[in-house]
Order: sequence, then C-alpha cells, then structure tokens
Amino acid sequence: MTTDVVIAGAGPNGLMLACELSLAGIKPLVLERLPERTSQHRANGLVGQVVRMLDRRGLYQRLNGNTVPPQPIPAFAFGAMRLDLEALDDNPMYALGVPQRRIEQVLEERAVELGAEIRRGHELVGLAQDTDSVTIDVIGPDGPHRLRVRYLVGADGGHSPTRKLSGIGFPGATTDGVVSRLAHVTVPPSLVDPATLGLNVPGYGLVPPFIHHRTERGVLAYAPFPGKAPLVSTMEWNAEPADQAMTVNDLRESASRVLGTDLALGPPEGDGPHQLRRLTSSNTRLADRFRDRRVLLVGDAAHVHSAIGGPGLNLGLQDAVNLGWKLAAELRGWAPTGLLDSYETERRTVARRVVMHTRAQSALLSPGDEITALRDLFGEILQEPRNVQHIADMMSGADVRYEMGTGDEHPLVGRWAPDLRLDTIDGSVRLAELTAGASPLLVDTTGSLGDALSGWRDRVQIVTGRADTSTTAMLLRPDGYTAWASNAARPDTRSLRQALTAWFGAATAEVSA
Repeated sequence: MTTDVVIAGAGPNGLMLACELSLAGIKPLVLERLPERTSQHRANGLVGQVVRMLDRRGLYQRLNGNTVPPQPIPAFAFGAMRLDLEALDDNPMYALGVPQRRIEQVLEERAVELGAEIRRGHELVGLAQDTDSVTIDVIGPDGPHRLRVRYLVGADGGHSPTRKLSGIGFPGATTDGVVSRLAHVTVPPSLVDPATLGLNVPGYGLVPPFIHHRTERGVLAYAPFPGKAPLVSTMEWNAEPADQAMTVNDLRESASRVLGTDLALGPPEGDGPHQLRRLTSSNTRLADRFRDRRVLLVGDAAHVHSAIGGPGLNLGLQDAVNLGWKLAAELRGWAPTGLLDSYETERRTVARRVVMHTRAQSALLSPGDEITALRDLFGEILQEPRNVQHIADMMSGADVRYEMGTGDEHPLVGRWAPDLRLDTIDGSVRLAELTAGASPLLVDTTGSLGDALSGWRDRVQIVTGRADTSTTAMLLRPDGYTAWASNAARPDTRSLRQALTAWFGAATAEVSA
C-alpha cells in the first residue's frame, strides 16, 4: 500500500502542513521522533503575516481565545531600534503572544479533526526514491519498518534527517564567539518601572521590556510575560564558552557584564516548564533546493537563521501553507505543469530575504564604535515614516510579491489579498471566514463572472457581494495571494480564465470564449 504523503516532524510547520493537506482532501501521515509533545520552552508567539494567515483558517481565534480579528501592534524593533508603527498609513505588523507548545497543541488537535494521522515515537532513518514513490525506513515503538509513499516532506528541523538522507545541501555559515543565554528568572519588584514595565537598574538606568537592548558590551532583553516568570536573555561577543551546565547565576553574571552593573536575578517561581539555555554559536543556512524529486522541505529543515525579530514561524508556517495546496493539487491530478516547482521558486526567495535582514540585524547588535555610528545613522533614517514602512513590510512579510505570470498589471496581483468585508445575500462576512476551507476563491462584486468559472467549479469557490473597495473582482489562491484582479465594472473574463488555467489547471469542460 502506498501512502500519499508522509510528513517527517510534528512541530508547528509539519502540523500546519497536515492541516492544509487535509483541508484539500489529502490525509497525510505525520511521523514524529519524540514520543510526546515536548514541554521545553521554545518560541513565545507569532509575529508577521502568519498571524493574519491563521485568522484566515479560523486558528487565530482558537489560539487567543476570542473572536476579535487580529489588530496591528503599535511598535516593534529592528536591530534593537524601536519602530514606531502607529504613524504608518498601512501598519503590517501583527503579533500573537502564545507559547509554541500551545501552538503545537492547537495545530495537532486541528490536524486530527481533519483526518490526519500522527504517529509519535517514529524516527525516519532511511529513504530511497524511484520514479513514482519514496521508500522510507522508520524505527518505531515496535521496531523497524518500511513505508512506500508518493511524497515525503521534511519538517524535521535544522538537523533534518530528511534533508540529509535526500542529499540536499545546506550551505551557510556558523558564527562562533557569540554566546547567548536565556532563562526564566525572578527580579526584585523594586526594579520594575510601573510606567513602562521595564527594569530600572541602579547604576545603569531603564531597560525597556520586550526589545533587545544593546550596550557597548553586549545585548540584554527583558520579557515580563503576564502570569509567567519573566524571561531574560543576553548576548556577548568574543566570550569564552563555559564547560559547566548553565545556571541562573551564569545569566546574572552575563547581564551584569552587559549593563556594567549588577542586575539581581534569581531562580523562577511557579510552575514550569522553565527555560534555561546557553548557545555558543549561531547558524545561518539555506538549503540549496527545497525539492528533490518527491522529497520536499519546509521550515527549519530548509532554512535556519537568527531568531531576532521572531521570523522563524512566520516563515515556516507560510512555507507549509504555500506547499499544502500545491502538493494536494498534484496528488489530485489537476495541478498545471510547474505548480509544485513554484513552491521552491516562491519560498526560497522569501527565505533568502529573511536571512538577509536577520543577518543585518545581528550586525547592528554587535559591539564597536563603528556599529554605534551605524546605529546613529539608522536612527536618523528611521525618523522617516516611509523607511519605517519599508522595514516593517520586510520584517512582517507584507512586501512579498509572487510572479503570477498572468500578464495582469493590477497592483494586487501577486500580493497578499487585503482584508475586507462582503455584504452577500446571506449577510455580511469577512474574507477570513470565506478562506477557512483553504479553497481557491473568486470574489465577484459585479455578479457577472459566474459563467467564466463554469469549468473550475469543482475546485474554485465563488462569492458574490458588495464591498467597500475599488477592486471589483479578485481571484485568490488558497495561501491568500491574489492570482488575478480587476477594477472594471465588467471584468475581462478572458484574462480571468487564463489565470484560472495557470494556477488551477484546465477547465473540466469547454467554456465559451
């Protein structure tokens, strides 16, 4: 028996892909090496376009516990420099403060609801490809066994066995000499500034919360998450790696070196899990390809980079959303030529840009008079709102524009479809509600495009209604990007059908020109 898709890895990216495939009618098998979800503290939340993407799958509400749509945040940081976002005409920065273990729980629950199978305690140890399938060797609780699958997706992290076994290169650089420490701690209440919730450190001054704070000796960040032990992290350059296990006192000594004065830190209180971690190097790597025939990579298996600015899950989860519908189309037989290849074309380009800006931010954090001068210059540049807009768009992923190849010059084509509300015969509805099923969607405010869609109704939905926008019609891919759009009172149906064919395959029956 041949399984359609096996996903190696039940982290957020693998689980998101399992949801996307299931929504598209493909029930994947997810193999996870760990016997149960890890309790280790990892990411603290989500930032960027992925927050809006989760809203468009009904997952944002599950994660934050209310029905209010996501709202942009008033400020963020680039290279430990504040970005004032409230002055922007179009603030693209969204955030959701949810621990990664909760994200994994919600995504796993949703994947199982949709019919995906998750097997824990199963480790991928071998693979071989032929023309029609991939044969994988797995060690599970009952011993070794072999599976035959049509496609294998590696969502198994930066040390991805899938990537290594398939022979996909992972070029990049390892930076030694930068020691990072992170731990949950307690701080004396007398240090907490009531106005900012930052720390007033005697002999130094204010350390603001939730932002990397650079000095000439290193970087410190203080994150007082509500209801939890605060997190403190440091970065030091040209530091000697320690041989002994990390302790809270190690972090205290590092923080005191960074600030030039003692910062009283103690062990955390309350229930864990509590973070206590030291890293002595950092990696920046990008897979030389995201696809090798029937093996594909998503998330950290395809790219690793600095975590500054929180781009990891923003990038990886959107890899999964980009790949899911394309792989399902291939398996269901309607994918146009080259559709699956477009996954690498689109997402590797985005990953390369994330690598670029995280490296730039890391450089701006490093010590030295020259870096201080560079930061002074950046500070002047960031006084101009259009420059803040550029940085915010880049960090959030709002500047992504895919080449759609349909010849349509409409400014929305290739971009993330804007949020809007439609007044339909069944009532008012948000676009996010219409995309929860992950189907291609034609939004028609003219009521004239039903016949043009006649050959694609088996795979493309249409909704008709009024909306407060100059765009009269738009065709959305399942990942939320616009494949075609028009401002005309009677949109051109020929160009619409070209876009439908280019992205969703040939019509099932002849349609009139």
